[in-house]
Amino acid sequence: MNFIQRTKINYLLVISITIFLSWVFFSNDKNKFVSATEDSIESVVTIYSYKNNKSYVNNNIGSGVIFSKDGYIVTNFHIISGNKFIKIKLNNGQEFDAKIIGGDVNADIAVLKIQSNEELKPINISDSSDLKIGDKVLAIGNPYGIGVSVSSGIISATGRDYGNPYLELIQTDAAINPGNSGGALINENGNLVGINTKIISRTGGFQGLGFAIPSNNIVQIASELIQYGKIRSGWIGNFRVSPIRLYINKSFVSGLRIVEIDNYGPLFDKGIRVNDVIISINSNKGDWKNLTSSLKFAGLGNNIIFEILTNDNQYKTIEIESDEIKELTR
Repeated sequence: MNFIQRTKINYLLVISITIFLSWVFFSNDKNKFVSATEDSIESVVTIYSYKNNKSYVNNNIGSGVIFSKDGYIVTNFHIISGNKFIKIKLNNGQEFDAKIIGGDVNADIAVLKIQSNEELKPINISDSSDLKIGDKVLAIGNPYGIGVSVSSGIISATGRDYGNPYLELIQTDAAINPGNSGGALINENGNLVGINTKIISRTGGFQGLGFAIPSNNIVQIASELIQYGKIRSGWIGNFRVSPIRLYINKSFVSGLRIVEIDNYGPLFDKGIRVNDVIISINSNKGDWKNLTSSLKFAGLGNNIIFEILTNDNQYKTIEIESDEIKELTR
């Protein structure tokens, strides 16, 4: 056997092994997604919301996920906003009237409750902090009301805050269209990693920019809504602030000047006094919106970190632990 013949045989052998390994990889990948869909699709529901119970015109249609076997369902707040009558359609075709347990417009999360004689299948939930860019995901929902369907994609980014200053969102290129809102974003194991919430589109249809609320936030917020019917705001003391613009390091910086503060509460206990300026809140701008949003979710296990410029022009960082805030939540 000469050199050219051996080279041809080796080349064909390499090609054959590559094709075989590719087939194994894609076959396993396909089987994983099929299994993931089968495991989770039963836990995704269709939601119809109406302004009144005499109209059969769908004012809103969206999706939701079964959060617990006793009938709690999580969806987006914007699906039910302004409507009083809610119907839930399970994947097996059964329909139920739903009660609104609670919701929050800023978090865009609502919890509904249905009464079923049978135990429902809650969706399995994964830790969304484990997500990596490039992870494969499936979006399950009811786009345009045509029926529950599945689309695939990857995690394009994490920590996005586009259009929602209260939550960091997951970005995905899995197809998300009107009606998918409130539906499940699952990983290849069939576990929930997010609730699909919005798209960026010039046409109103999918253009590769979809966003989901991370599952860790879903668990925190849904648990709060189930227990209290709302997200409790944190309390760090009685104080008043006034917006101010400062020139620091050759640029203008937004801040909140303390104009009045009572001599009790976590903020005072950390040494904050009148004329101190809050220049940063959790690494975000020191403005009213970020202050209120940090307090809004302080009861959900989040600490608040303030960067302060004191009245005597000293910089310092203070951190108020979530446990301190929870004890004072009202």
